[in-house]
Amino acid sequence: MENERILKVVLPGVVAPEGLELQDGAAPRAGRGQVVIAMEATGVSFAEQQMRRGRYFDQPPFPFVPGYDLVGRVLAVGEGADPGLAGRRVAALVKVGGWASRVVVDAGDVVPVPDGVTAAEAETMVVNGITAWQMLHRKARVRAGQTILVHGAGGGVGTVLVQLARAAGVKVIGTASPRHHEALRAFGVTPVDYRSGDVPARVRELAPGGVDAVFDHLGGRSVTDSWHLLARGGTVVAYGAASALDDTGSKQWPVLKIIARFSLWNALPNGRRGYFYNIWAGRSFGKDRFRDRLRADLTEVFAALSRGDVTARIAAELPLARAAEALRLAESGTVSGKVVLTG
Repeated sequence: MENERILKVVLPGVVAPEGLELQDGAAPRAGRGQVVIAMEATGVSFAEQQMRRGRYFDQPPFPFVPGYDLVGRVLAVGEGADPGLAGRRVAALVKVGGWASRVVVDAGDVVPVPDGVTAAEAETMVVNGITAWQMLHRKARVRAGQTILVHGAGGGVGTVLVQLARAAGVKVIGTASPRHHEALRAFGVTPVDYRSGDVPARVRELAPGGVDAVFDHLGGRSVTDSWHLLARGGTVVAYGAASALDDTGSKQWPVLKIIARFSLWNALPNGRRGYFYNIWAGRSFGKDRFRDRLRADLTEVFAALSRGDVTARIAAELPLARAAEALRLAESGTVSGKVVLTG
């Protein structure tokens, strides 16, 4: 492995998917407390779609290697890391750097993948599963018998979220395009076509007393509508500003505007709450606590996958060298499930 070369995908700037660059480089080595992972699967998520436009809230400066998460085998273990990790299939949340054939990760950030779960299946559950689980159980704290509204229920996070909610005994209304409705009904979800008519009015017909929680990735006007659909004591969890994806100007402003609205609305005496969910929240102030929580939550999601409470929906698997094609496919809106890049 002394002179081994690796393949990585570099995002050089604000480019079309075809502007991604394939580069080779020296194989990384594990430092103290680190492991080297041979990437088997990494995902194409909404974050990469934002990053290539320069629209992700806190993306690093160009150029960089994208790739929010990955699954693979531990090839090498650095000094001070658990030697038992060698050869194990693990998952890791990294924000950037996953689109490479070898990735160095802090050993404390990896989560073992259960036996019987493939790399591609596990990959569909890393960022999407952690996000769905934490919003559902840590932010909204849903309970059996409650009713929730999930915007983008046919999307990556939405699909996992509605399945976890149904497994918890929660009633789910989900907005999605008609091509997703049959699959949502199979999960026990009541679908609503987000492109036809007055969506808030349709939701009020289905839940006259309001819903107990709304999960909103759209931002903008949708957050206001979501707030007004809440029952007393309900919760809105916003986790993106997809409606501003192709805007120009500050990439922080759409998120900051949501946070400012929630600060005002949370002061109202009706028991409703609004949160902007950030998967990285708390990491700067308590790394060990953050890791423990992430490990516990992803372990719960993997257990739900093993039980069949959630299914891994893989839209396509393409080799890393075809990252541009994979990103274009993920952005096309023509596929259901996650586009996975393989090592």
